[in-house]
Amino acid sequence: MDILIVHDPREPAKKCSLTPLRGMPGVRFVPVRAGQRVDAGRRIWLHPDGEELGPADRGIGLLLVDCTWRRLSKLSTCIDGELLKRRLPKLVTAYPRRSKLTPDPEHGLASVEALYAAMAILDGPRPELLARYRWAAEFLAANPELPR
Repeated sequence: MDILIVHDPREPAKKCSLTPLRGMPGVRFVPVRAGQRVDAGRRIWLHPDGEELGPADRGIGLLLVDCTWRRLSKLSTCIDGELLKRRLPKLVTAYPRRSKLTPDPEHGLASVEALYAAMAILDGPRPELLARYRWAAEFLAANPELPR
């Protein structure tokens, strides 16, 4: 499955949970700043306001917008294409978040956790996505319903 990650270049790469995936086959990173355009084509867009992701969504590319929650709406306006909003089921993050500006959504996940969960639901588990994620074991233990 083709994975497109649109990311905010203002976010430090060393803090990004997706950084270890750079160069992985099938995963493409595109930096975007407000005012730039990205043509995503037809894709499943992991989004908290969509319908729940399920088996009927298999075979379509995946879009993940990687930024802070407070910048999601602004960066989302830069993406063109036939975007099918889908949300993940309620899962528990293992990432120790500490936002001083805005509260995170109750079921917000680290980007790599969301990507792993989506791929597990759509195509089966891809352990290589979590191979260099510090909290992988904790994430998997907290979410036993995810395919392994």
